[in-house]
Amino acid sequence: MAASKSLFPAGGLIVSCQALSHEPLHGGDTMAKMAVAAVQSGAVGIRTNGVFDILTIKQAVQVPVIGLIKRDMPGSAVFITPTLTEVAAIVAAGADIVAMDMTDREGRLEAVKPLIAYAQKHGVAVMADVSTLAEGMAAESLGADYIGTTLSGYTPYSRQQEAPDLALVEALSRAVRAPVVAEGRIWTPEDAARALQAGAAHVVVGSAITRPQLIAERYVKAMRAADVPGRRPAE
Repeated sequence: MAASKSLFPAGGLIVSCQALSHEPLHGGDTMAKMAVAAVQSGAVGIRTNGVFDILTIKQAVQVPVIGLIKRDMPGSAVFITPTLTEVAAIVAAGADIVAMDMTDREGRLEAVKPLIAYAQKHGVAVMADVSTLAEGMAAESLGADYIGTTLSGYTPYSRQQEAPDLALVEALSRAVRAPVVAEGRIWTPEDAARALQAGAAHVVVGSAITRPQLIAERYVKAMRAADVPGRRPAE
């Protein structure tokens, strides 16, 4: 199925530059510098969390920015741009696209209607973060401009696996006209290439590029698990 028009070149890499408050790279201009490095290397867009990072990244690079705000809501599993308050803040910060949870839980598919309307009224596109094919199709019917596989594996009813959900990418690419954005557990360049082959219009990579504590952790775990002759067991 032919995709609708996108702000990004087809087949492009979008780098997610995010650091939560408890992570070592949080604060200052670190994420803006990450974004500059990503764009210098060929990234066609940036995805980032929070008003400050949206503002500083928009000043630092000339590519479209996907903005979101992660906020814990008491008694809710929805934390990616949960309310109109976050949407308004993202729009005011100058993001080109607002990313928001559009999963089928807690009445979310009804709750997002005014959020989508607000963003688009102000000339800002909307990216739906979904976890299943049905959610992606519902998000498109609600007017989402992009459909991302971001939340596959993060809802209890979606596919649970360590690898990227390429089956969902493929199914969405056949079912919707909106550009499909592959995101989630894409750890290698080969994973990203396979996502394009599965039908993704764009690929978001975050942790494998911009979260060194997780990258280092993967090396440490693999090395500790390796069967090395003569090595003493860890004490």
